[in-house]
Amino acid sequence: MNREMNHINADIGRICEIQKNSFIIKFEGRKLLGKLKGNFYNEKLEVPVIGDYVEFQYNPMGESIISAICERRSELRRPDQGGHAIGYVKNMQEQVMVANFDYVFIVASLNDNYNFNRIARYVSITLQGKGIPVVILTKTDLCSNPGRYAREVEELSDRVRVHTVSALYGIGLDELTEYLRPGVTIAVLGSSGVGKSTLVNAIVGEEVMKTSEIREADDKGRHTTSHREMIELSNGAVIIDTPGMRELGMCDVGDGIDETFSDIVELVSMCRFRDCRHDSEPGCAVKKALEDGSLDRKRYELYMGLNEESNHAAKMKSIAKMRKQLKKRS
Repeated sequence: MNREMNHINADIGRICEIQKNSFIIKFEGRKLLGKLKGNFYNEKLEVPVIGDYVEFQYNPMGESIISAICERRSELRRPDQGGHAIGYVKNMQEQVMVANFDYVFIVASLNDNYNFNRIARYVSITLQGKGIPVVILTKTDLCSNPGRYAREVEELSDRVRVHTVSALYGIGLDELTEYLRPGVTIAVLGSSGVGKSTLVNAIVGEEVMKTSEIREADDKGRHTTSHREMIELSNGAVIIDTPGMRELGMCDVGDGIDETFSDIVELVSMCRFRDCRHDSEPGCAVKKALEDGSLDRKRYELYMGLNEESNHAAKMKSIAKMRKQLKKRS
């Protein structure tokens, strides 16, 4: 749980790297080693993540003590089942991956790993977390018609910005300079093997992230980013890379989905009945739009599918919270 900045004698720094239980705090141009105050463990508080601003007591002789997390202005969350399968709700929680960013570079490659539904999921998660989604379609050198995919993603939502690049050959990278401004933080999100590390290295201008080759057998990449790290460019812009994932499950991101599919939400509001199921009810604006072709059926099915996944996650979270409360009382 985030806390307000309420310790008079505390300094404010930013978490720039985490390795196991070690926290590196960026403070006045220096990097300080920090550890959590005991109440984080005793009260089972949410721990800091990369990008968090934290209150800490400076210790010139050793590890500084992190006492609280400052209020976050944005965050990316994913489900954390505590080691259990998705259907097992006993320990269902949400895990924050990164905090306090302006843009999220959603990286997708234009090889066999391209997945439109996955991009839609990432966009919804980004909007839910109060970030601006920027979809970057990489490996254009492996695609004969990158413009076709760019147009498809642009039609996903009016909240999405799209760029096609080849980090390997430096194609399209100049378009990204508008985001790399002093004081701006960019989180980089994408599945394993889409070229996130190669893109970050190309932006920074040196090899700051390890890269690996794509496996020829299945066209998938090996996991290369083992921990989260904040990279500061010479002009003061900040990039936070995150470990690649095969899939990113959804938490309760209903608002983010509604922002992504605002056109469908508007149609829903025009239905005659407030609880319209968009099936056989008279005066259904969604059904009418599907029939006359103004709403693409695949787009609508994607919207419904993501909502179902989000609602399921919300239900599991609610049950887990209830069980936790009952356990406290017993």
